[in-house]
Amino acid sequence: MSTTATRVIVTGEKSSRRSLFRKPRPEQVNRPGQRQRAVRETLSGYGFLVPWLIGFFGLTLIPMAYSLYLSFTSYNIFSPPKWIGFDNYIRMFTSDPAFIQSAQITLVYVLVGTPITLGAALAVAMLLNYRDRGAGFFRSAFYAPSLIGGSVSVAIVWRAMFASDGPVDNALSAIGIDLGGWIGNPALVPPMMILLAVWQFGATMVIFLAGLKQIPKELYEAAEMDGANAWHRFRAVTLPMLSPVIFFNLLLGLIGAFQVFTQAYIISNGTGGPAGMTNFITLYLYKRGFSDGQMGYAAAIAWVLLVVVAIIAFILFRTQRSWVHYAGDNR
Repeated sequence: MSTTATRVIVTGEKSSRRSLFRKPRPEQVNRPGQRQRAVRETLSGYGFLVPWLIGFFGLTLIPMAYSLYLSFTSYNIFSPPKWIGFDNYIRMFTSDPAFIQSAQITLVYVLVGTPITLGAALAVAMLLNYRDRGAGFFRSAFYAPSLIGGSVSVAIVWRAMFASDGPVDNALSAIGIDLGGWIGNPALVPPMMILLAVWQFGATMVIFLAGLKQIPKELYEAAEMDGANAWHRFRAVTLPMLSPVIFFNLLLGLIGAFQVFTQAYIISNGTGGPAGMTNFITLYLYKRGFSDGQMGYAAAIAWVLLVVVAIIAFILFRTQRSWVHYAGDNR
């Protein structure tokens, strides 16, 4: 019996159970060696981060800060920037009707094209979700346009299709609808651009399809047993369970729509015509900066675009609690 146990029995001295069954201390570890190993691992981690940090500061943060400075200057690349304060921003909203028109066209494109694209992507995803035979082929077929939709070659083909005497014009003329081509008609150019955006719904469709696969079938069976028809099941089961995916696609779709450039540039030959109907914000920014040499003014337009996109993203994140439902959320 140990000395501690004997003292407890003879003297009645209280002792904790831990003192009676205390394990021997392990051998002393080599703490300096551990510290050196931890330092080496930390340095290795920062070493792997160095390329990313260089890219972030050198290609993102510093250029953004410099462009913010340029937005308050008059700068034409060939002469040093001259500080003019808020003159670029005042000019933009008070004495530049081309910018106002560009902003209006961009908003129409975003607010009309994005919901239509999301609706088409969700409809096709739901059709593919209930189809087993040939599902892989159809997924690939619908996804392919999103891979090449933003390329120069597709924009050239799209322009040829909707030009006067093009395939679309000839097909409509055959059924008695003579529009004389879409490219030169200011009223038809925005619908043509929206159709091109909708045609590229493949990536959004794949994300919707992945979200539909995650919805438990038991929910549909329970709703069907309660007498819910297809529309009620879609409204009460599909939309709430798919709301996080809808939120994700909506956010990315809005941001991407504000950045449309290649299609507008190719279809209008860089002019933004006809009548300025393809003169989206990004194309107008490009013309001001690289065609007219007004880099300070172009930087101001870029920062206005950034602020608008940031505000829209902020509103979406603030309002998501009222319509986005996550798994395990008790709201």
